[in-house]
Amino acid sequence: MLPPVIAGVDGSAESLAAAEWAAREAVRRDRPLRLVHAWNWHPRQGDGEIAGAAQRHLAQRSLRQAEDRIRRTCPAVKLDQEQVEGPATAALLKAAEQADLLVVGSRGLSGFTGFLVGSVALGVVAGAGRPVVLVRAGEEAADEHLPDDYGAESTRTGYRDVVLGIDLAGPCDEVIEFAFEEARLRGARLKAVHAWQQPSPIGLGSGDIGLVKRPDRAEEWLGFLTAVLQVWREKYPGVEVVETVTEGRAASALVRAASGASLLVVGRRRTGRPTVPRTGPVAHAAIHHVGCPVAVVPHD
Repeated sequence: MLPPVIAGVDGSAESLAAAEWAAREAVRRDRPLRLVHAWNWHPRQGDGEIAGAAQRHLAQRSLRQAEDRIRRTCPAVKLDQEQVEGPATAALLKAAEQADLLVVGSRGLSGFTGFLVGSVALGVVAGAGRPVVLVRAGEEAADEHLPDDYGAESTRTGYRDVVLGIDLAGPCDEVIEFAFEEARLRGARLKAVHAWQQPSPIGLGSGDIGLVKRPDRAEEWLGFLTAVLQVWREKYPGVEVVETVTEGRAASALVRAASGASLLVVGRRRTGRPTVPRTGPVAHAAIHHVGCPVAVVPHD
């Protein structure tokens, strides 16, 4: 059986939006969808049976609510559901081991601070061995598509851009391939973004890009980006690619680039130590401040 797309469900508005997004993604990938609800039961003496029954009832209600919503909006998906007992983060990390993709919800906007991302979502992103997508509350199918009045002179139709954040100091095949595949599945344009900063003269060697005159530095980075992506252009000839390099902090550049996108794809380096989960500064900024769904792809 093909690994499913898995969505964590807890009855909240953000988890319902995540479940619906996951259903559309499962159809795009031709995969089944599994809804997972984790409940953490710590029975006290004398109330074990009652508390357990209440938790199971609430879990089933959350799953049924998500299933009803998906049946209305995405009837083509093959769907099953699962209740598991235990801490939500640990349960979802275990589920992710068998998943093609794990999808969880992030909370809505909080004033000027960006998105509130719960401890479960952060723990899953930091520890999962498979790609994780965070979806904000209120995300709908219409948010993925270009507006009807998009560029009267343009012939583009369908999905908004998929944006890839790429670090040319250590480009990672898993992250790049994930982004190209997401663009292919949607028939969307892929916008690859690299941010560079003025290097310190300390430690520069002969031939380093930091020695290039400032007006030419962006062209040098763009040439590197084109070279890195060439093999992927050949593998995905149907994907239109736009390459962008910009001076500044990577996190700020990606927040700007992802405005109006259907998906942002970033990488997360594995630490090699399962007891020390790590999100990384760029992924951390993206999942807190980007309005579209964010895919975090782990890599070595």
